[in-house]
Amino acid sequence: MLTVNDKITIPFTEFDFTFSRSSGPGGQNVNKVNTKVTLRWNLADSPSLPAEVKARFTERFHRRITKTGDFLIHSQRFRDQGRNVADCLEKLRALLQEVAQAPKKRKPTRRTRGSVERRLKGKRKSSQKKNLRRKPSTDD
Repeated sequence: MLTVNDKITIPFTEFDFTFSRSSGPGGQNVNKVNTKVTLRWNLADSPSLPAEVKARFTERFHRRITKTGDFLIHSQRFRDQGRNVADCLEKLRALLQEVAQAPKKRKPTRRTRGSVERRLKGKRKSSQKKNLRRKPSTDD
């Protein structure tokens, strides 16, 4: 059972793990042992996620979701399958925790009177500086 928070838990029966040959360190071991792990989770049919979390997850990580609705995570960081499986589950937990909380609505704020006055004062100052660079007018 993958526990994300107190409201979201996903049973391991929803996950499908496949193993393949890994690249990277390991010497001759790489050529013999299938240590790379691919976690496949059918997100579209998963009853474990609330609808709003599923929508946020799908919107945020749409590039990792296949056309059939499967979410994919790979791990080949370690030289054995067990630690790579745990790494995949930890990656998924972290991604789910990112979208588990609804984002706060932004409350629009007004500029302070002081900030408006400082901005206008700066504009007047630069305007006067540029006026002083001009040639004097002859209509006086």
